[in-house]
Amino acid sequence: MKSVHRTVPLLTLLTSLSLSGCLGSDDGGGSATSSGQLNYNGFSGLSFSTASQSGTTGADGEFRYYPGETVSFRVGDLVLADNVPARRHVTLLELFPGIRSALQTPTVDAEGLRTHTGTELNLLENASLMNMTRLLMLLDWTQGVPEGEGIEIRQRVIDQLNAALPLLDSPIDFNVPTTEFTATGTTPSPANQLLARICFHPEGDELCEPPPTPEQIQNAPERPENEADWDPETEYRQDLQAKRDRILEAIRTMDEIDNEDARTYLRRELKDITTAVSNRYYLDEDVASHPASDTGIKSVRVKRIGGPIELSAIEAISTRPEDVTIHAWSWQSAEVDYFVSGSSGGESELVMSFRPENTYRWIRKSLRVIIR
Repeated sequence: MKSVHRTVPLLTLLTSLSLSGCLGSDDGGGSATSSGQLNYNGFSGLSFSTASQSGTTGADGEFRYYPGETVSFRVGDLVLADNVPARRHVTLLELFPGIRSALQTPTVDAEGLRTHTGTELNLLENASLMNMTRLLMLLDWTQGVPEGEGIEIRQRVIDQLNAALPLLDSPIDFNVPTTEFTATGTTPSPANQLLARICFHPEGDELCEPPPTPEQIQNAPERPENEADWDPETEYRQDLQAKRDRILEAIRTMDEIDNEDARTYLRRELKDITTAVSNRYYLDEDVASHPASDTGIKSVRVKRIGGPIELSAIEAISTRPEDVTIHAWSWQSAEVDYFVSGSSGGESELVMSFRPENTYRWIRKSLRVIIR
């Protein structure tokens, strides 16, 4: 049944929501395992498990699952999230049940069409999400995330993390206020205690040694003023102080990555995933040309590369309704109907926003209609 209104009736919307379930997967059904990806630009070193699959994410952040399963993620023994609906693309936002639920409610943009991007950006202000993202970015071996790379958590880091977790004053809790999660000083937060026990250099590197204590430095001899009198076998006070400074400066702390760094990273990942999902869909024509005398109903259809098209919702506007008028749209047939209402030389852009089945993301495609 086709809607003849620009806004979807409540009953139709509720029906589409119920048909799409939790909207948590970009994949259809089937008996074969599917390949999912955590974030877009790579996220390696996380342990994942579903009811049937388990392993470690590789360079692309990939994991395996059967449609309908949930997935859990860990960094070594540190639990990140359990029972996350498995899908083609998973972001850090979806590791939190409250955020995951809120993602299902789209916003409306300046054109009057529904979109998920505003919802995503609003949810980036969540403190728990910021805490987790910042810590994961700091566990990245090369800290290349600001340069556009993915996150690489090496086994050396995981081994040290596992050894450090039982020594913390209290467990890592992503749900505490950010000021508490990032606290330094005489009572550093568990997150900072963890980072202080991880060396991000090869095993045996001087920077991985315990720093000389103030007592050791104080008890060491002063370096002679005459270089000819220096003993190469002696560690002088100045040498120990310089070594202590190098080691302490190599220790990562939570304040090295702030909330804006985390938001920039997440915005990049969300944008790239939306682009990847959007690239799987296209219209059966990009430009349509009709004579002014042909006022019959025309249709444009959404199609999907490599599979059947299944939508949960669709809506459309005409940027110049005096030239081209929207007649109806149908999420069941993935079509938008329109007719020419202007004179020769006019034109309009038909902007369609649609949500593929089993995802919260809304995709935007346009058709240029020329009246000749």
